[in-house]
Amino acid sequence: MPMVDIYNIKREKVGELELKDEIFGVEIKTPVLHEVVTWQRAKRRAGTASTRTRGEVSGGGRKPWRQKGTGRARAGSIRSPLWRGGGIVFGPKPRSYDYPLPKKIRRLAMKMALSSKLQNGQLVVLDDYPQTTPKTKDFVAVLKNFDIGKALIVTSGAHQTLELSARNVPQVHVLPTAGLNVYDILRYEHLLLLAPAVPQIEARLTP
Repeated sequence: MPMVDIYNIKREKVGELELKDEIFGVEIKTPVLHEVVTWQRAKRRAGTASTRTRGEVSGGGRKPWRQKGTGRARAGSIRSPLWRGGGIVFGPKPRSYDYPLPKKIRRLAMKMALSSKLQNGQLVVLDDYPQTTPKTKDFVAVLKNFDIGKALIVTSGAHQTLELSARNVPQVHVLPTAGLNVYDILRYEHLLLLAPAVPQIEARLTP
């Protein structure tokens, strides 16, 4: 089973943690990760694009001119899709882009994403974030200690001090374990886990 060092915010080693091999030592398959990321992004699409059909555009109730005798093509409404200002044919309507994806695939992709961070040396485990007062300056100093810029930070639960300290730092995101997902793990360069979050992640991914 892989072992990782546990650090404090000053980058001093304070212990070691044994990770489950079936979660952090999985073979990485790019097509599986791609499939899950595509599914996640589809779920996040707003799907609010909408156009009006000829029946929804205001006006056009009167026939523009009589049917015969004018020498022009027959027309029944100024809101015809052929006319400027008319309705739209086959335009977008509000819809959901979500589609089902097997839970086994989602769980496997999560394991692969975590394993990739460990294999690439981009996984850091912190014992805690002990600051009690939200200060961006203190948080940035911690990132500098670890030479980290773009990072996803995972906590075991709500951590108001950490969330407030990090909210104005670009390319840094704080998530509880309940919100951990493949897209965000791969999106950020480093994955920073608070030690109490690790057993929660392993419990979530253990059938």
